[in-house]
This record gives sequence, C-alpha cells and structure tokens, in this order.
Amino acid sequence: MCWTSRRRSCRGRTRRWPLWSDTSSGLDEVAGTLSALEIEDLVTVRDAMAVVQRLEMVRRIADEISGYVIELGIDGRLLSLQLDELMAGVDEDRTLIVRDYVPTGRRARSPEDVLADLDELSSLDLLDLTLVARCCGFPPTQDALEAAVSPRGYRLLAKVPRLPGTVIDRLVEHFGGLQRLLGATVDHLQAVDGVGDARARSVREGLSRLAESSILERYV
Repeated sequence: MCWTSRRRSCRGRTRRWPLWSDTSSGLDEVAGTLSALEIEDLVTVRDAMAVVQRLEMVRRIADEISGYVIELGIDGRLLSLQLDELMAGVDEDRTLIVRDYVPTGRRARSPEDVLADLDELSSLDLLDLTLVARCCGFPPTQDALEAAVSPRGYRLLAKVPRLPGTVIDRLVEHFGGLQRLLGATVDHLQAVDGVGDARARSVREGLSRLAESSILERYV
C-alpha cells in the first residue's frame, strides 16, 4: 500500500476519536461517583469494578490510536497531543484502584498479576463486570458485585499535592483504610513515620477538600 493510501486509511480509523472521547468522559463520571461513594463509605464491588473496567477500556483505545498516530507522522501531531492529555494519570490510576480494592489474605493477588489478567480479557469479556471482578480476586457472581467494600485510600491520597508514594504507603499501612484516614486528626497523622506537623496538616486539609468537592460534584 502506498503512503498516501495508508495515510487515508489511518485518517479513516481515527474517526474512532468520538468513541474515545465518550469512553474517557464515562471514566470521569464513574471515577467521580466512586470518589463520592468512598467518602460516604457506600462503595460496592460493582462501583469499584466499573472504574477498573473503564480504565482498561481507555487504555486499550489509547494503545490502538497510538498506532495510528505513528503511521500518520506529522499529520498526527495534534492527535498525539490530545491523546497525551487524556491519558495523563490513567496508568497510575489503574494501579492505585487495584491496590485499593484487591482482597487481602493468603491468596491475595499482586497488582501486577491483576493488571496482567485484565490485559488478557477479550474485548467482549471486558464488558462483563463479573469477569473483571474475578481478575481482581472477587467471586465472579452478581451477588458478589453487590457486596460492600471499602478502599484502603491509595487513590485519594495520591490526589493530595506533594505527598510521596512512600508516605502514602505508610499512611495506608498505619490506618488500614480510607475511613480511618478521613477521621484522623493532625496529631494522629503525625504518629506516622515521615509525617511531621506541616505534612500532617497538608494531608488533613487535602483530604477534607477532596471529600467536600467529591460530595458537591455528586449532589449539586
């Protein structure tokens, strides 16, 4: 196939961009809903798996579009910039939400194993939340999707400005879950190694702002 024909073919394929935009918007919606439910401690497995599902969909569509961008060369520069902007934080969020919700215990799965299994799902299987849940270590049943579950706090703590990953790990280990983190005072936070007065206040204020904005976005 000549270069001109290939370029026309790529342009035709990139008409999938509206699908990408819809999927990305859907991700923002379900992620925002999840944040509000986390604050209120009302999350079900279904709520969490819906975000895992959307993140995986966005990643797959982005990977496909990236291939077209390379073939388009100079003509694909604007598309590449838009793709980079929309993909910002997606890979990190995939890992964070898995760390938040993967069940613990003797048979606990590592985030790497979970993400690898999600990657192996076919496009059709990815539409089935029970199969997404199975990858994350939950029973693949409709009843299991309706079970209550609480996040550990990795995803929301990652939204607090200038908070190193090592400190996030210590905070989660110390408090054990998001609800206890939300209820922690500055003095409680300072009991964690690496969290002084300034950082404790930053965490306390950051979580309070996130809680307020998440609730407002859901109900206003």
